[in-house]
Amino acid sequence: MTGSGLHVSIVIPALDEASIVAGTVEHALGHRPAEVIVADGGSSDGTGEAARRAGASVVRAPAGRAAQMNAGARAACGDAFLFLHADTRLPDGALARVRRVLEDPAVALGAFRLGFDRDDFGTRFLVFGADLRMRIFLLPYGDQALFLRRETFERLGGFRDIPIMEDLCLVRRAKRLGRIVIASERVRTSPRRYDRNGLLRNMLLNWQATSLFALGVGPERLARFRR
Repeated sequence: MTGSGLHVSIVIPALDEASIVAGTVEHALGHRPAEVIVADGGSSDGTGEAARRAGASVVRAPAGRAAQMNAGARAACGDAFLFLHADTRLPDGALARVRRVLEDPAVALGAFRLGFDRDDFGTRFLVFGADLRMRIFLLPYGDQALFLRRETFERLGGFRDIPIMEDLCLVRRAKRLGRIVIASERVRTSPRRYDRNGLLRNMLLNWQATSLFALGVGPERLARFRR
């Protein structure tokens, strides 16, 4: 199917995100996707119920982003998948851009540029670092709303059930099938993870992990290192 005719399913992995998931679902539905699926990893705070009330379909899966996103994809009806973090909002015209990018059969996977819902020196520094990472490695992270055709996702066997780097692993395997495209529009994500763990520390750890991954270090070893 051509990109212009693609029905896009949005898959949101979530675990104990009751305070924000409804807003994310409602915003995603405003883009008129084929459906929004929340893959709940066993939340104890009512995440699934909040997502369902907001209009999403909800599937249960073992905790772990890879397992949750794979479960969401299995339940989805779309011709293409967009994987969206629970604290991230899509830019205006996002699904039209997705369809245009995937219209090219040479493209295996796409993503958006990183942006934040807060504008200060710290987040501008993070955006600069993410843009630089795109130019050097062309390895988008999962918080950049990865998207690809269903047939490509199935050909890749979905996300590998690994402790970290499931997003980069998918991107690297997709590179063997075709081009990776980074759209000019930016998602808006929460900097809460960076605030919690320290902006500079988190950015340096991400860069280190990406560099080691690009050099061939496996995700299991990287997970042990991060711990």
